[in-house]
Amino acid sequence: MVDKELLSRKISNLSYYISELKGAKDINWEKYTSDLRSKAFIERYLHLAIEEVFDIANHLVSFCRWREPTGYRDLFSVLQEQGVIPDNQLSTFQNMASFRNMLVHHYEKIDDEVVFGLFKKRLSDFTVYIDLVREWAEANSDV
Repeated sequence: MVDKELLSRKISNLSYYISELKGAKDINWEKYTSDLRSKAFIERYLHLAIEEVFDIANHLVSFCRWREPTGYRDLFSVLQEQGVIPDNQLSTFQNMASFRNMLVHHYEKIDDEVVFGLFKKRLSDFTVYIDLVREWAEANSDV
């Protein structure tokens, strides 16, 4: 059975990170590229948000005893196979995994345009994820 309290806490954490990022309206391209703190804030909060996405997915996989994913990208394939995320959203969430790997493993080569673009244009992907997880959890409350 899914630990609803844990799931709720993880979703709350994710919502907080996204809210903080959305609230950073003062960070434009010029500030992002010239102010190390602004850049670090965006990179770190995007990273934390993605880690919460992974934690939520891993929780579902573990507690529902679904197949073991082979990596972060495959984690979303498992969610898609189990009806948590629709086929047309799979690549969106798999791209989060790739972006996270770039942040963590290739930090010396981070593409500022990609990071800033995600910050300005893709935060809604996290909201979609939250909605999909909540909808699945409500529909499968007996799991």
